[in-house]
Amino acid sequence: MELLRDPLPSADLPRGGVVTIGNFDGVHRGHQVLIRGAVARARELGVAAVVLTFHPHPEKVLRPDSGLRLLASPEQRAQLMARLGVDALVELSFTRAFAATSAEDFVKEVLVRRLAPLEVRLGANFRFGEGRRGDVSLLEAMGVELGFTVLGMQPVIDDGLPISSTRVRRAVLDGAVADAARLLDRAHFIDGRVFTGERMGRRLGFPTLNIRPDNELLPAQGVYITAVQIPSFGRVFPSVTNIGVRPTVYENYRETVETHVLDFNADVYSEALRLFFLARLRDEMRFPSSVELSAQIRRDVEEARRFFVDHGIPPGLVLR
Repeated sequence: MELLRDPLPSADLPRGGVVTIGNFDGVHRGHQVLIRGAVARARELGVAAVVLTFHPHPEKVLRPDSGLRLLASPEQRAQLMARLGVDALVELSFTRAFAATSAEDFVKEVLVRRLAPLEVRLGANFRFGEGRRGDVSLLEAMGVELGFTVLGMQPVIDDGLPISSTRVRRAVLDGAVADAARLLDRAHFIDGRVFTGERMGRRLGFPTLNIRPDNELLPAQGVYITAVQIPSFGRVFPSVTNIGVRPTVYENYRETVETHVLDFNADVYSEALRLFFLARLRDEMRFPSSVELSAQIRRDVEEARRFFVDHGIPPGLVLR
């Protein structure tokens, strides 16, 4: 897949393709249906499948106090797009000046002048241009004049409700990682680098990898069954992860992400890992002593072992 970040108007852009527009945070099941449809149509026509997206997320620019935390980094989003068969990802810088572009000018200057699409596909609820005036109806009318067709896709429904990035974020924030996985059609993951901690896990009998996350959005504090990809070993390992402040051993401590990798004790400090969240075990708890904490960690590990005996490591994880 070709990645074009904020290309100049004179850049050699993929023209005459099937273009899909959206923010696509997380690339959830609804996004996947839209993008796969665009890829299939592009293959049918013998043209490029192009995704047009934005960075930063428009809400971060227009509502900077919203506290929006994204499911995926731009790099992760690009990787997820590539897996779907997208030929080119065009990522435009979203600024307040860009937001002031009228919907009509966006269509003429960005879509038609730079990409000259044969077909444009987008979610039926997607809005664009100044005041969010642009929608499927406007695109359809302009397409008749400017020579492209338009398809607006209705949201994919899960459990009676539309799948949206907002809904997935809420599931992750609640620690409902199994629900998030259902909406994403994959395990939610974060990337991060291992750093040296206080080795408290080792003293408790369960050494951990301390991970400094790259992602903005973490699951709720608690203990999770996870799988971790360690690139230097070329494989994914079963693990148990705690997100929290470790209240039994520290007061007012910062939030950490610590992963105990089952049957693993190698030195991977400074390595970049990918951590997949498979199931939630429990809330983070304060125990009367480190002895009780160690006993609970042992129970967590045994429950994780049973999970992996029953389910294995899920196929189709998004590996680096």
